[in-house]
Amino acid sequence: MSVLIAIPARYASTRYPGKPLVELRGATGKSRSLVRRSWEAAQSVAGVDRVVVATDDQRIADACTAFGAEVVMTSDTCRNGTERCAEVSELLGKKHDIVINLQGDAPLTPPSFVEALIAEMLSDPGCEVATPVLQCSSTSLQSFREDRKNNRVGATTAVFDNAGFALYFSKEVIPFSDAILPGSDDIPVYHHVGVYAYTKEALAGYPVSPQGRLELCEGLEQLRFMETGTRVKCVKVYADGREFWELNNPSDVEKIETILQQLNLP
Repeated sequence: MSVLIAIPARYASTRYPGKPLVELRGATGKSRSLVRRSWEAAQSVAGVDRVVVATDDQRIADACTAFGAEVVMTSDTCRNGTERCAEVSELLGKKHDIVINLQGDAPLTPPSFVEALIAEMLSDPGCEVATPVLQCSSTSLQSFREDRKNNRVGATTAVFDNAGFALYFSKEVIPFSDAILPGSDDIPVYHHVGVYAYTKEALAGYPVSPQGRLELCEGLEQLRFMETGTRVKCVKVYADGREFWELNNPSDVEKIETILQQLNLP
């Protein structure tokens, strides 16, 4: 089966305009753009046939072409990254059986997270959509709480059933966890990592499905699948001591740069 990674990159972000072109300083002291770091992360994933950046903005396209990325120009009517990936799949003739949406704000995504999704899709022909979840550490849970307390839109959390299928995703910290003390060993809160794997068939049906109330309330694109009856498989992944964080707010830049330096990433 053929696997495509598409990296949606939108300039006109409501919360953080121009985010894909934000420069992040690594361990060498040199800066690289967020979208370039995301593209470099995609290049490290095993079992992938093609990697493209999907954008509707010429500034992003020019920057990506300059560092050697393949760019697919999409329309400016896409309401989220999944719709943009669906358009990419259509423009490329639906040649790829599995499409990975590696969101451009998560340059610290380990290749193993994406490889786990690919393995899940290949092992279960009935799996239409899969996404990784990472059990929170005491430190990350505290960061999530601080974001919410300070009215920052931070990470997404997920709850799922015993078979691993999602019950809900939220920008709130779920399940309710205020009673969990720092230092707890087994925290029942899972960080949803913003990566998705879709079959080309599931992806094709997404843009023509109506946006539901939950998707609109939370601003989470994966809820459209759930509201229209497509199950989303949550695949547990493990950071193996490596800290993971997404760029959601300007305040996250310093945090990500610190992690890049800790990991000795250029």
